Amino acid sequence: MKLEIKARLRWIKLYQKTNDAGLVCRRCGISRPTLRKWLRRYDQSGLDGLHGKSKKPHRSPNRKVTKKQEDLILNLRKKRKLGARRIQNELIRNHNFSLSLATIHKILTRHNVKPLKRKRRQKQYKRYQRPIPGDRVQLDTMKVAPGVYQYTAIDDCSRFRVLGLYKRRTAKNTLLFMERVMEEMPFPIQRIQTDRGNEFFAVKVQEFFMEQSIKFRPIKPGTPHLNGKVERSQQTDLYEFYETADLSAPDLEERLEEWQFYYNWHRPHGALHGKSPIDKVCDLLQNTPYWEDVYNNYDPSNRRIQNQNYHVELQLKRLKRSM
Repeated sequence: MKLEIKARLRWIKLYQKTNDAGLVCRRCGISRPTLRKWLRRYDQSGLDGLHGKSKKPHRSPNRKVTKKQEDLILNLRKKRKLGARRIQNELIRNHNFSLSLATIHKILTRHNVKPLKRKRRQKQYKRYQRPIPGDRVQLDTMKVAPGVYQYTAIDDCSRFRVLGLYKRRTAKNTLLFMERVMEEMPFPIQRIQTDRGNEFFAVKVQEFFMEQSIKFRPIKPGTPHLNGKVERSQQTDLYEFYETADLSAPDLEERLEEWQFYYNWHRPHGALHGKSPIDKVCDLLQNTPYWEDVYNNYDPSNRRIQNQNYHVELQLKRLKRSM
């Protein structure tokens, strides 16, 4: 028998013996309401009535999270393997309600949900961030399904993105997408950084960059981490957008535009301390140059058509230095 129950039983026995509530309260150091409460419970349920009862309310009309919402959170973790921040974004975007990260963590912990296991990178690279929007824009393509390729452009500084869907990865589609990027990004683009894909090294694509006073900066082979921001953002698209999208729907491009708008204007970004990309753009607006400044600082004499083969490109650079 627990000590609390023994003490309560002693109060009751003393009262039954003396029939003096004041004496019992003075000797045991308790109040009269406390003695009356345990006497009443003992009379109703006997020894079982001396066990403490939970103070949790039977109904919670003002409960922050409903059972339906709680089940939705658990389902998102179980079926789609989403972390707390991605669950938070999913609830806002597709279910029209918002919960704090702390609340989502409490729900997962209460149901003994194990943490997600992420693959550790073999080598830890030092991440960088350009200081001004448009200083460097990472460009990449991703195969979503047969005949469905996503072009992605993301600003290194603000994470502001432009997305497009095309049937193939071609130089023609790259030019079409770049026209959209220049139109939709709210700042001038100074550099484009890509991998060494054929669709980026076409002569007409590089000539377009030169005409627009944009520097072309392809990364070295075997260094995908240098384009890490665009790679990670495309993983976000797979987890948060394409997981629930119907790829055969005729309005897929419209839905992708809605997702792009949500990402740029409303979705909080961990690397930006919870700000959205457009918030970051606005914070650095005074430091961002105009297109005229980019045109004036561009030196066409230092630009040339680059070779897709990196080893040939190195030989050309050595030859140029030796001349």
